Amino acid sequence: MADAASGVLRGAGVSPGVGAGPVRSIAGAVPEPPAGSRHGGDAAAERDAALGALEAVAADLEERGTRAAEVGNPVGEEVLNAQALMARDPGLADEVRARIEGGTTAARAVYEAFGVYRDLLAGAGEYMAARVADLDNIRDRAVARLLGLPMPGVPESDGGDEPFVLVARDLAPADTAVLDPAQVVAFVTEEGGPTSHTAILARTMGVPAVVALPGATELADGTRVLVDGAAGTVKVDPSGAEVAAARAAVAARASVLDGATGPGATKDGHRVPLLANVGGPKDVEAALANGAEGVGLYRTEFLFLDRATPPSDAEQEEAYRAVLEAFPEGRVVVRTLDAGADKPLAFLPAPGEEPNPALGERGLRMMRRHPDVLAAQLAALSRAAAGLTVKLQVMAPMVTDAAEAAYFAAACREAGIAHPGVMIEVPAAALRARDLAPEVEFFSLGTNDLTQYTCAADRQVGGLAHLQDPWQPAVLDLVAPAADAGVPCGVCGEAAADPALACVLVGLGVTSLSMSAPSLPLVRAALARHTLDQCRRAAAAARAARTAGQAHEAARDHLPGLAELGA
Repeated sequence: MADAASGVLRGAGVSPGVGAGPVRSIAGAVPEPPAGSRHGGDAAAERDAALGALEAVAADLEERGTRAAEVGNPVGEEVLNAQALMARDPGLADEVRARIEGGTTAARAVYEAFGVYRDLLAGAGEYMAARVADLDNIRDRAVARLLGLPMPGVPESDGGDEPFVLVARDLAPADTAVLDPAQVVAFVTEEGGPTSHTAILARTMGVPAVVALPGATELADGTRVLVDGAAGTVKVDPSGAEVAAARAAVAARASVLDGATGPGATKDGHRVPLLANVGGPKDVEAALANGAEGVGLYRTEFLFLDRATPPSDAEQEEAYRAVLEAFPEGRVVVRTLDAGADKPLAFLPAPGEEPNPALGERGLRMMRRHPDVLAAQLAALSRAAAGLTVKLQVMAPMVTDAAEAAYFAAACREAGIAHPGVMIEVPAAALRARDLAPEVEFFSLGTNDLTQYTCAADRQVGGLAHLQDPWQPAVLDLVAPAADAGVPCGVCGEAAADPALACVLVGLGVTSLSMSAPSLPLVRAALARHTLDQCRRAAAAARAARTAGQAHEAARDHLPGLAELGA
């Protein structure tokens, strides 16, 4: 959406901060090899060329992953290594060979083979559908190599160029993970959503970013823009004074945040532990650097994804213990394997074709089909915590009712885990939270999925960004009963990283907040500037509103300290 009078384009802000500079567009798309392309008869040479291109792409992705890790982006390394595994998938290679044996050229065979997987993922639920862009990127890189075309991706810089704002229809993780913040001061995409890979990596890196911005790719190269990743705006042809004012505001906020230390609490001393979301041991350093009091979401699926067999008991135990040891005086909340129809694993066969996998057998539903996998994970967690002072809490995803909560709690007790909990991300569980509360010790609200299911809006579809908003009053109405069910209730979804919404969540009764590590200082500062009563009044005002935008504005009226933070 554009404001013609002010020259401001509006999208979804997914990573705070401001960046100003000339637009540079991502390299053009690789053309589709012509359908029906036939090779000259040397199938062996075509096969070797195709498989060689896939291997070269995989090696390049791994090298980019290493570079991402070297610049402090372990999430990027994990994503890129997963992409390299996609490029080396044996099934993909078989599809390519079969087409080449049938006479298809190497480039066309690669293109068609990826198409098979692309169609499967597009219909396999929100998580795997979000990987379609990853597949397209790998495919285009391989095809470009085979056709001798420029590699798609971020424009190369010799280091002497003026820092720029990168604009694209979408950004592949291979590009996002190796962005140099000294050269790419912000990025803007036409597609994507608040929980896409692009958004998650941007927040991890601290690069300002705006996604789901209509018309972004119509901005001509060289056009000067000012990107505000918090407000979700792109100002075209900003004046020097506007850029200076935006940068001054960010600098002032940074100065304020430097003084925001210590445990999370409201202005009048109401404690709200501030925790970090992590994917494994590599994320611990950033969590500690930003003052995390523990881990509110340990996404254990990173150990399991893109593998033909499950990780060994010893491998699991080592990964869990590394995180547990980092917080001897805090807590670590572990989410058990969140797999199933929308996150298919080779060693966990799907129960059959599902017309809507996002609403299928995933999370705990899948683990009840494979109790041995759940038991092995819980046992590894129990062994990892043995002898440590950290409080280990373990929760199950995709829980719907009290029977499922009771099943999971019993499995935890059998494994020797004393603190079981469940995620509240299904509206039915939120509405009947008091039924689930007697079965477990705590709740954790997954606001990303709760919003998606409440509003029937796939969180990866940029065109539905206005519905993928946890400020929707209906979503807040579901948070309230979960927070008032009689057990501690945290939030581990991205809503916790919004300083205004964090205050509202506390006002609704939420007892802890967990988020990406770089978001912790701003949320800590926001809470410290408001009393619990102000948070409660902000929450009541937000729930009384009729739209997400009105809820946001109504809450801010009761949170005057946000202005000082530029939040």
